Amino acid sequence: MISSLEGKKGQPKLKPPFPAVKGYLEKPTIVNNVETLSAVVPIVRDGAKAYRAIGTEKSAGTKIFSLSGDVLKPGNYELPLGYSLTDLIYNLGGGLRAGRSLKAVIPGGSSVLVLTSEETKKAKLDYESLNELGTFLGSGAVIVIDDSNDMMDILSIILDFYHHESCGQCTPCREGTGWLSKILKKVCRGEASMGDWDLIQQASENMMGRTICALSDAAAMPAISFVTKFRNDFEKHLYVDSINTKIIANS
Repeated sequence: MISSLEGKKGQPKLKPPFPAVKGYLEKPTIVNNVETLSAVVPIVRDGAKAYRAIGTEKSAGTKIFSLSGDVLKPGNYELPLGYSLTDLIYNLGGGLRAGRSLKAVIPGGSSVLVLTSEETKKAKLDYESLNELGTFLGSGAVIVIDDSNDMMDILSIILDFYHHESCGQCTPCREGTGWLSKILKKVCRGEASMGDWDLIQQASENMMGRTICALSDAAAMPAISFVTKFRNDFEKHLYVDSINTKIIANS
């Protein structure tokens, strides 16, 4: 964003220096989300103690959760941190369509690790609780997925997005997002082998922690969690020979 404001190509930079030291036009610059700045008003007006009375001991205050997907009442909900994910889906969100059951939930935007329906029952919408379940609160974009969906179709869409959004500056991201997207398209065409299941995980692990920004990790984390937690959906796409007697081991 700072580079774009300066008239340059909008892509991440190596840090340090951080923007607070050397940012826009090489001057100290603070970059915050609007949601962060909005919390300043009640803290200044009512005091820190009043603000910390909302939420949990470690995750104080409120957060805006953007509920979407297979729910009857999608929308933006400002809730105290620590609110039950199940209550958000079934009480505020109105639940699922008639005859459908919950399959999965992405709790914090497409870059975080997906939760199974069973994990969702234990989930609280705060930083620590979701970390204990192996995922993240992230942006607070809660995406509900019912049993009418194929998880590999959804993953293919997610990876296509990250491949398109990669600035191409870092090789693990530029090449990795492209390969993951290609593999998932192959899976969704019904041409997958079990070797592709291993390849998705290996490629994802090699992408993480090796780039200037976190976009590479943002593609790798859902890729790993989708194929491991919903292996049955992957295996439904395995290539079968013409007489349906065996699964081809190699693509």
